[in-house]
Amino acid sequence: MHRPALLLVSLLAAQAGTAQETAGPTKQNWFDDPFFQVSAGLPACATPEGPFYTAEERRLQTHSRLERGTSCWLAGQCADSNAYRYDKPLAPKVRAALRAVPGVDRGSVWVVIQRRWVYLQGCVPNTALARKLERAARALPDVETVVPDLMTGTRGKPPYPVAMGSPRHGIRPTDR
Repeated sequence: MHRPALLLVSLLAAQAGTAQETAGPTKQNWFDDPFFQVSAGLPACATPEGPFYTAEERRLQTHSRLERGTSCWLAGQCADSNAYRYDKPLAPKVRAALRAVPGVDRGSVWVVIQRRWVYLQGCVPNTALARKLERAARALPDVETVVPDLMTGTRGKPPYPVAMGSPRHGIRPTDR
């Protein structure tokens, strides 16, 4: 290879490496946990990070997920020996129950389901809607617990981890 071409290839490789370091390690949904958006009525709402992990975070979580997954079976609270196996069949039921709540379209709500725990994340226009969504999810069979990580309006720091590139708080007063 000629020197100029070799130099160009080296520079491009170095830039690609720098871009990857700047963006951080790649995250993905290694465990295939259900994660979906129910409504998008408050566009300035910060998007939750969801169940996305780096390879290192995945490695660190694997053992504890095995323990948590079997603990409900050992306690006699699950028929299945792995609580995470309930999550995929539960996801469409949770989606339908939340979509049936009047006013849900006025908020921006996402759901993560892990071992029969339903995490409600996002923004709602008022606390009454947050309570209704929590009750709707909690009423479903096989839901062990509901974690309502919902904020009223779009201003302030969200009570959930935020996706890269998502605004940390709203900028439009009309979204409150």
